[in-house]
Amino acid sequence: MPNKGRLADEARELFIDAGLDIRARGERALTASLGDMFEAIFVRAQDIPEFVADGAADAGITGADLIAECNRDLETLADLGFGRCRLAVAATDDSGINDLDAIPAGARVATSFPRLARRFFEANDRRVEIVPVSGAAEIAPHLGIADVIIDLVSTGSTLRVNGLHEVATVLESTARMVVAKDRASSESMRALADLVAALQSVLRARGQRYLMANVPRDRLEDVRRVLPGLNGPTVVDIMNGGAHVAVHAVVPAAHVYRIVAELKGLAAEGILVTRIERLMP
Repeated sequence: MPNKGRLADEARELFIDAGLDIRARGERALTASLGDMFEAIFVRAQDIPEFVADGAADAGITGADLIAECNRDLETLADLGFGRCRLAVAATDDSGINDLDAIPAGARVATSFPRLARRFFEANDRRVEIVPVSGAAEIAPHLGIADVIIDLVSTGSTLRVNGLHEVATVLESTARMVVAKDRASSESMRALADLVAALQSVLRARGQRYLMANVPRDRLEDVRRVLPGLNGPTVVDIMNGGAHVAVHAVVPAAHVYRIVAELKGLAAEGILVTRIERLMP
């Protein structure tokens, strides 16, 4: 697992939400137990593909950009969705470079992703010189070290602050769980499959809400239109409910305000909305 940064924070939160408490001897511990079945090793995100490929770990969580740059024989078990960003070509605002065709032959490209950069420009039939840097690529064009850069972009604010703009996207990246191909034992793969299912159940529940309401029986057709749910609402008779029945449904959190308003317009009562910890298909 990543030892620091946004990927580390979100990975830890995901494991805790899945019921796999992280128990370490201290904040700087290099290892920790995850529940009762797994042990975490905390290393730099860029080193994780190598650790997994070399068999030091059964699985690893890191960014798709780092996995692609590593170019080792790895298989993705799950796209975890967080850590979303893109690897982009960028140029200074006064460079006159607004697309790949405007990049002159022999241009110098500063990046900490030399393999991906070389592959990208070769695929686009552009002859450039790759200038590997370990970080802070944004400053390279201003120092005359490079004409353009390839760097990770999330919101684009860092580029704008440094007088840069995006020219092209090399790849989209999110956090992935990977294993080495043909290396994991059947026993570890079964355990990892259960782990992936647990993590994905948490991810699937995020952005969803469980809604319950008592609605008039004679308005059920209208309620079905308002509450499509995953497979339509669940309808339950209420003891001594008379003209009302209880409906339950999983709904998108972003639509809860509208859905509650529409249910109230259908004379619904006792509306309850709650968060979901896990959601299995």
